[in-house]
Amino acid sequence: MTTFIDDSRFTDNGFIISTDKHLLPIDVIYNYLNDDSYWAQGISRTTVEKAIENSMCFGVYKKGTFAGFARVVTDKATFAYLCDVFILPEFRRLNLSKWLMQTIVNDPDLQGLRRWSLATADAHGLYEQFGFSKISKPERWMEIFAPYIKPQ
Repeated sequence: MTTFIDDSRFTDNGFIISTDKHLLPIDVIYNYLNDDSYWAQGISRTTVEKAIENSMCFGVYKKGTFAGFARVVTDKATFAYLCDVFILPEFRRLNLSKWLMQTIVNDPDLQGLRRWSLATADAHGLYEQFGFSKISKPERWMEIFAPYIKPQ
């Protein structure tokens, strides 16, 4: 288990952040993404499993109970895409999302990257605290947006 940013405000209260994928409750993550998130409703469990397998994942736990999640798609050299960030409702308003973000941006494997990106509909204020801003040259960015493609 890897824990970062030993912040006593959280660790003294039984919280940890771990990158150990074996601790992740896939059912809880899948159910949240599929049923409660605005960005991944309708996603298949197979897709969630494959995404977790091929990403850096951060789980938030309180005394072994899952509290939150974030995923980073990265080459660990030049680029990182932050996605699927959430804290379960019963653990919100404890500043866990800020601690999670602090942990992610300070992770030793994610230092020196040329670009980070993310998409959000409602958490701009959180991410701005960690250096995120609107894309400086959106005319250079392109995408293929196909959220309902079924996995093969």
